[in-house]
Parts: sequence; structure tokens; C-alpha cells
Amino acid sequence: MTGQLILELSPPAPPTFENFVAGANGAAVAAVRAAVRGEGERAIYLWGDAGCGRSHLVAAAARTPGVAAIDDVHRLDAAGQIEAFDAFNRARAAGTAFVAAGDAPPAQLAVRADLRTRLGSGLVFQLRPLDHAAKRAALRAHAASRGMALPDEVLDYLLRRLPRDLGTQLAVLEALDRSSLAEQRALTLPLARAAIEALGPA
Repeated sequence: MTGQLILELSPPAPPTFENFVAGANGAAVAAVRAAVRGEGERAIYLWGDAGCGRSHLVAAAARTPGVAAIDDVHRLDAAGQIEAFDAFNRARAAGTAFVAAGDAPPAQLAVRADLRTRLGSGLVFQLRPLDHAAKRAALRAHAASRGMALPDEVLDYLLRRLPRDLGTQLAVLEALDRSSLAEQRALTLPLARAAIEALGPA
């Protein structure tokens, strides 16, 4: 089953607004969705720790034609910062959306001053990672959508053992479901433990 599980770890679904689990970030999601529709404030900056969903929202925004979307602005080199600065100005002049994200609020970014100013000139949201209860609810809802029986002990184990990002947790849950179906075995804690431990350190 080890090789089977590894082979069946599917790539995550393309990031969209519909498959983003907002948790406490509902206001940020609503603002980004409005911006890409051409409503409200068009400049949005998102920040937060890894796993908070900022890259997902930027990628979802980027799927809309005409939107300038830039992730990980804290990693931009000098040329990238100039490009981001110009992209902001073009979007502002055209009245289109500019959505960017980084790991810190604009004032704390180690980027050129004029870019910091522009990143902070629109709406700024700190994204909060999903709490334990929200992740439990998301995983249980995903399991239910697949017609999958997900025992509490398996759910608790997944949350303890897997990386914190929901995308990884969902991908492993789907792989476990496929494996249990292929083997015609119920998903139990021993089955989940053996499979996940075979994947290596989380």
C-alpha cells in the first residue's frame, strides 16, 4: 500500500475562491472577490504566516483576466520590486485589481520605499490560519462530499501528524480514501497510521 498511496497523492485542485476555506478571513476573501469584479477598493494586500492561505487567494485572483497578482513580495529582488511597482501603477491607472501578498505588513517589508507605500495604500488584511475546529470541520465536510466514513480517531491523527496546511491534509485524506476503496478495507486508525508513516516525516 505504501507505493500505492504515494502514487495516488494527487496534486491539489487549482486555487479558487470557491475552494478556499475562509475561517476567520471572510472579510479578506470578500474584499479580494469584490476587487477582481471591479467593485470597491481595487488594491489589496494580504499578509500572514505560512499556511494562512495568502498564496491561495493571490492565485485565485490571478485566474481573473486583467488582475495584477503578486505573491511573496518579501522575496522580490530589485527587478521584481520595480515590476511590482509598475504593475500597481498600471492597475491603478486602469481601475483594475491589484492583489499582493507577503509575510509581513507593508511597513515591515524590506522592499523599496515607494513600493511599501503603494502596498499599504489600499486595503490590508492579516490572514489568520484556520484553527483546529475549522480544520476539523473542513476535513469532515470534504470526507462527506466523497461519501467517506471518517472516524474521529483518524481525523484527530491526521491533524496531529500531517503538516498544518489544509491542502496537504486534504490530499492525504483523498489518497487514504482511494487506498481504502482499492483494498476494500474501512479507513481505520491502524491503516491511516501505517500509510502516513510510510510517507516519511511530515
